[in-house]
This record gives sequence, C-alpha cells and structure tokens, in this order.
Amino acid sequence: MKFSVHVPFMPVRPDQIGPVAALVQRANTRLWLGQALAIEPHQVFAYAAGLGHRIPVGTSVTLMPLRHPYEAALQARSLAMLTGQPVVAGYGPGPVDFQRATGGRYRSPLTATREYLTTVRGLLDGDAVQLDGEYFRLEGALLPFPHEHVEVGVGVLRPAMARLAGEVADVAITWLCPPAYIRDVLKPELGSRTRVVSVVHVAQRKPGRDLDRVAFSVCRRHLQAPHYVSMLNQAGVAVDPTDPESGARRLVEEGLFLTGTLPEIVAGLREYHAAGVDEVVLNLSGVGAVHGDAVAVRELEFLLGEMGLVTHERAARAAASAARISVIR
Repeated sequence: MKFSVHVPFMPVRPDQIGPVAALVQRANTRLWLGQALAIEPHQVFAYAAGLGHRIPVGTSVTLMPLRHPYEAALQARSLAMLTGQPVVAGYGPGPVDFQRATGGRYRSPLTATREYLTTVRGLLDGDAVQLDGEYFRLEGALLPFPHEHVEVGVGVLRPAMARLAGEVADVAITWLCPPAYIRDVLKPELGSRTRVVSVVHVAQRKPGRDLDRVAFSVCRRHLQAPHYVSMLNQAGVAVDPTDPESGARRLVEEGLFLTGTLPEIVAGLREYHAAGVDEVVLNLSGVGAVHGDAVAVRELEFLLGEMGLVTHERAARAAASAARISVIR
C-alpha cells in the first residue's frame, strides 16, 4: 500500500510549505492539498517546486465552480511541467451553498462533473475538445508541450459519484469514508480501472491533548454539510448536522479520525489497504489547526518514521555521528 501526505495546516505564508515539502521529498511520496481559500493550492505547490522540492503533488479536491475546465487542465499541466513529476488533479462540485455563492447551482452535480472531468481529460490528452454541454462550453485545445502524466480525480462519497468515477476518472478520492463503507459500497461501483485514494485524519494520543477538539477543528464544516452527513449516516456513523461537536466526538470513537499510539495508528491505516484502497493520505491538519504547523510536521515525521518511510532527523544525525566516531577509532 502506498502512503502519502496531506499538508497538515492551512498555508497562509509561503515559507510554511518548505518543511513539509522537504519531509515528503525525504519520504519519496506525494504531497496533497485540498481547496484553500487563503493561498491557492496550485500556487502553493509551484512555490514548493521553486524551493527545489520537485515532488509529486495532488489536489484533494479543488472546487469546480472556481475555474473553467480549460483553466483546470492548464493549471494541472503547469504543475506537471514545473515539478517534473506526476500530478493528481482532483475535482469536486462542492456544497450547494458554495455553488450558489459562486455563480449558480448545478441542478445535476453528476452531469456537471461528467462534463468537467471528460473535458479536462481530453485537454490533457492533447485532444481538440468540442463541448456544448448543459454547464460547460468549449471549443479548443491546449498548446502541445511535453509534461509528466496527470491523473484526473474526483471526490467520491456516495455510490452515484463512485459509478461516475469508474466511468470517467483515473482516481476516486474519499474523505471521512470508513474502510468497510469503501469496501462494501464504493468499490463495487468503481470497477477496476479507477484507483482509490483515501484521505485519513490522524492525531497521536498524548497526555493533555483534547482529541475531540482536534477533530472538531477540521471536521466541523464536513459534519454540517448535507452530502457528508448523508454518507456518514449511510455508513452507520450517526451524526447530526445541528450538533457538530458530538459528531466530532463520534468520528474519534469510530476511528474515522484515527488516534492512538503510533503503532495503533499504523494498524488503523492498514485497514484501508484491506478495504481495497490503493493510496492512503495522512492528514494531520487537526494537529496543525490546534497545536501549530511545526508540531504537526514533527508528529508527521515520527509517524512516517514508524512506517519506515523516513529516518527521523535526530536519529539520522546520531547514526552519522556514531559512524564518524567508529571511523576515528
């Protein structure tokens, strides 16, 4: 199973991305970031590449109402050219209130998403796209330039979107979905051509740490959004959109917000592999929101060390020092 990393905080300064990008580079994995309304995620990744961190990246997800599919394809390809690495370009229609606030509601989110994904995929494949759809119109193509491969992904919570992803997407990206729900409900709809990436919230259990507060800090809006509430209730995790505090507590109790010691967390992550997930994205943004980005990056480093993906820097320095002493002797 492949593990990758979600940026564990909401970037508000460009210098924040350096330490986590460097850690991901050491781990030889992918860095993910969802829709951000402070610094736009494509620009965050471009800045990291400018610092010299040429790493694979993914968006999990960006919201369709914010950009036309032509610009979406151009942004995704730009990252592939700037980083020299593969990109996962994930999209989603977003909540109804967000659609309405940014220009109009999609009467059929599935139709809008189908039009969007097929247009982006065609442009990235070098096709001349002619689309006169219900929601999007385009006659054009991207100028041809060589670039690393871009996978087109979509946020998937419920069976209908899973069926669509199985038809038109390279990647299905889940968020807050229980492993059993992925295995029993989503995977049968996806088929075999679409790989599954699951973003999993993680926080180490420590003395004095309020895990319910950590979960609430990053899941509050999801626990009030109708599409997430519907998915969680269908998955057997009863949540009430009018009481997100109890919902956050339930996420911790059910292990959807994964906590415990480092070995316990790793064991919980492996349940996603057993459920058929191809890539698990470690998301410590709750730790970052409550305790700061430096704490989140340090905790992420220890977790990656527990999984054998990196050697902790202090341990590496100690080993190097011991080796020098041995040579001197």
